[in-house]
Amino acid sequence: MDTNRVNRERVVRALNGWMMLVVLVGLLLADVALLIVQARSQNVPGLVACCIFLPMIAISLTGFFSLQPNEARVFILFGAYRGTVRDSGFHWANPFYSNGSQPGLLAAAAQNKLSGGRETAPARTTLGRNKISLRARTLNGDKLKVNDKRGNPIEIAAVVVWRVEDTAQALFDVDNYDYYVPTQSESALRHLANLYAYDGGEENEPTLRSNVDEVSRALREELQERLAKAGVTVDEARLTHLAYAPEIAQVMLRRQQAEAVIAARRKIVTGAVSMVDMALKELADKQVVQLDDERRAAMVSNLMVVLCSESEVHPVVNTGTLYN
Repeated sequence: MDTNRVNRERVVRALNGWMMLVVLVGLLLADVALLIVQARSQNVPGLVACCIFLPMIAISLTGFFSLQPNEARVFILFGAYRGTVRDSGFHWANPFYSNGSQPGLLAAAAQNKLSGGRETAPARTTLGRNKISLRARTLNGDKLKVNDKRGNPIEIAAVVVWRVEDTAQALFDVDNYDYYVPTQSESALRHLANLYAYDGGEENEPTLRSNVDEVSRALREELQERLAKAGVTVDEARLTHLAYAPEIAQVMLRRQQAEAVIAARRKIVTGAVSMVDMALKELADKQVVQLDDERRAAMVSNLMVVLCSESEVHPVVNTGTLYN
């Protein structure tokens, strides 16, 4: 049986901090004054009560916290989730709400360093006292060397703009969402590169180089599906680097040049045939000259040479008759 439960954020409101500050300071002053009075009157029960009440007020004073715009604080009381405050300002809440951060952060960073990789996760996941930033963040991924749909090695990189949408999922459903996001982004980008050819696909087949918008849309959808369990929303995902791997870059460049030359030649020949056909029809319609099949073939050959030649053609003027 699956014991993992999907958590859902519950938005709650904390007490106004300024109001509670006035109340607690007033109680503290009143307790100190009462303590002095009880000490002078030597009232032992009252003195004991004042001494017990004094640390309670001191503990209550630790319940103040502030939130900036696009920040949230998650309330955890003895391991139980009590809600999330999203309102910015100065607040007061139960001082026994947990101040801990995600336990898997240091372990993930240490494991990553031991494996020889760079430190992907930041030094701290939360902002302290279970505060979570709701601001948009940018993940500028490293260049990855992968194989495209045809098996050609390519280099690819992407930038992802993301933000935390559900604080309960981000804090409780994954071990460390700051480490989870780049890991899943790299996995999604590798999978995407395997689904598309770099270039020169079949007819109407999308490619990585020619269909950037479609590829970016597919990357965003896959990332959103992967990161939804961490309470993360992907605002944008786009490719920032795309190139053949260095070992085949020169070969692929020559192939692209050859394909460009072939395409240009095909267009030149198509245009030349159209022009020759138009010339012969104009000569026939206006009865400028009557040509037999042999002379017509010679004219077609000459016109095709003139129109398709890469260098300048120098005409030869015939001073005699065409039939000599």
